[in-house]
Amino acid sequence: MTTQAPWLVVGLGNPEAQYAGTRHNIGKELVAALEDDLPNNMKAAGLDVYMNNSGGAVRKLVSSKKAAGRLVVVHDELDLPLGKIKISFGASAGGHNGVKSVQTALKTQDFARVRVGISGATASGKLKRPAPGDIVRFVLGKFKPAEKDKLKKVKKMVAEALELIAKEGVEGAQSVINAR
Repeated sequence: MTTQAPWLVVGLGNPEAQYAGTRHNIGKELVAALEDDLPNNMKAAGLDVYMNNSGGAVRKLVSSKKAAGRLVVVHDELDLPLGKIKISFGASAGGHNGVKSVQTALKTQDFARVRVGISGATASGKLKRPAPGDIVRFVLGKFKPAEKDKLKKVKKMVAEALELIAKEGVEGAQSVINAR
């Protein structure tokens, strides 16, 4: 019987204190908060690099394209409202420079991603993405007090997503999480 390698979980974010609590750091901060509670077949790796240079740091931890299949990258997602997450595998970076850096360094996009929504939503739940000229300011901005309650829910959702990936694999986790 062969044993599969453990899942490697990395959260994208920026290292300096000025970025703590920003929307762009949500992936890094969630992984750090969940590190001690990850399933036995998962391990977290902290990256002490800027998000847009994450690829080199991840490449040091992932030895091959095959090993990338056991990688889970947790990151902020402008195309989802705060309070929503989605799991993807083998998808394009969709304009996310941190993900693009990882894909370029690994020479594959065949790894799992837990995409954590950071955008606003209308009262009816429709996505309310920032205007193109406001994106940098928005993602590097801190969460508002009213949004912080949603972050507790998001942490539980990401923990559940990682638990499902560990137990059921990416497809099994997608069928549960993405159906919501």
